[in-house]
Amino acid sequence: MTGTYVLVIEVTEATTIEVGALGDRNFTPGTYAYVGSAFGPGGFARIDRHRELAAGDRETRHWHVDYLLGDPAARLETAITFPDADRECELAGSLPGTPVPDFGASNCDCGSHLLAVSTDDSVLDAAVDTGGIVDG
Repeated sequence: MTGTYVLVIEVTEATTIEVGALGDRNFTPGTYAYVGSAFGPGGFARIDRHRELAAGDRETRHWHVDYLLGDPAARLETAITFPDADRECELAGSLPGTPVPDFGASNCDCGSHLLAVSTDDSVLDAAVDTGGIVDG
């Protein structure tokens, strides 16, 4: 199955992470929501790959979010899926939160696909209200 997804990520302590070509990025403790898409051959298996990286079971980083998920201060809390829907840029611009500049938006005109959000419930509720399905 393919589509768009939102990852809810908790950062437990202040950390600075080198994010590929973006360089060093500072993250304050709190909740973040990353909006991505999975339309390639593996589809939503990409979410499993993100979970493995966050759990320390995988090392290879392909996308900006992988650098965040690979940091010990970050924890992947929840994934919300939008099956068969290409809504990545729409959701990145409409979910509640403050954009983290340039993060995860290297292949579009968006300013960011990572949002600092007030609570995990706020982004979960907004994503489900717009048709998302909680995936754990």
